[in-house]
Amino acid sequence: MTYGARETAEPPVGAGQERPELQKAVEEFVACGFTGIQVRVNDGRGEWVGTAGVAELGGSARPPADGRTRIGSVTKTFTAALVLRLVAGDRLGLGLEDPVADHLPEFGLDRRITVRMLLQHTSGIFNFTGEYFEDGTVAPGIVWQGREWVDGRFRTHRPQDLVRLALSKPARFEPGTDWSYSNTNYVLARLLIEKVTGRSLPEAMREHILQPLGLADTLVPETGQEEVPAPHAHAYYRYEEDGRTTTVDVTRQNPSWISSGGDMISTTADLHTFVSALVGGRLLPAGLLAEMCTPEAKAGYGLGVMVQDTGRGGTVITHNGGIAGHAALMYATPDGGTTLTAAVNYVDDPAMSLAEAFGKATQRLVEEVF
Repeated sequence: MTYGARETAEPPVGAGQERPELQKAVEEFVACGFTGIQVRVNDGRGEWVGTAGVAELGGSARPPADGRTRIGSVTKTFTAALVLRLVAGDRLGLGLEDPVADHLPEFGLDRRITVRMLLQHTSGIFNFTGEYFEDGTVAPGIVWQGREWVDGRFRTHRPQDLVRLALSKPARFEPGTDWSYSNTNYVLARLLIEKVTGRSLPEAMREHILQPLGLADTLVPETGQEEVPAPHAHAYYRYEEDGRTTTVDVTRQNPSWISSGGDMISTTADLHTFVSALVGGRLLPAGLLAEMCTPEAKAGYGLGVMVQDTGRGGTVITHNGGIAGHAALMYATPDGGTTLTAAVNYVDDPAMSLAEAFGKATQRLVEEVF
């Protein structure tokens, strides 16, 4: 892929010239094959914003420094924070050790599955986007790749139907005995929030998270909402059929297929505000924040966040996400003193051929910032 060939045609945005080591790490992202990236770093030296690549294939404009993006699984951190806010409020009678079946009896869930297990991915419930096993086998779920997904990307999926699809498949393991990432856990968390509050998830998220923090550019899409509000970089999906490669602009889509597993839209500025407020104790009492940031042993996953070793004697609280040509990064030191947030636009494909490059480029950026 050569779409990033123009990334050095314009001067860096913001204070890029003042922190060339950061700008270099940002440009390395595009050199790996990504269409564009916008990065925001807040630390003891202030705020730095840099961009590289282009906002749209065939164009020359850089990704907007204040652009909105689909944040994929960073949605899980918002959802977990909302659940924990409701637990902290106590008035709705929701507890981390509650059997989820007590609140959502209509699904016939195993009564051993608790609210905590949903947030920590230890429920064992089948992942409705498919299960990938260590031996290389795959148990398919909902269609989310290839031409079939592209052609059906405006279809509406009800969260209840996603859950029922998952529950029609064998559980991956007994509740609480292992760890496996499952989008179904967070769709159940969505339905749990709606049941105990009596409000839709977009309404509950606005009331408890977005409005208190002033996150005006962050939203949970309403049912059927397809647009990413401007300004934004474009997302693309590429597939092959009959020996011909087709690349489609998929910025517009109906993200109900992933629901609260990854449907939210935000900006790097709002993600900085959110994660710094979260780890800084502005959203949750100290006890619940400590539980959120306590990782399970297998994968280092807390309650909606990862606790990651920097490799240099420190840790970061993080969750990243990707969804069909858009991706978001969100990292913070445990005290919130340093944050890294980013929005990436790229050409996705069924083979997820940029996945390895994404991991390496992200690690390079994290090492530079932290």
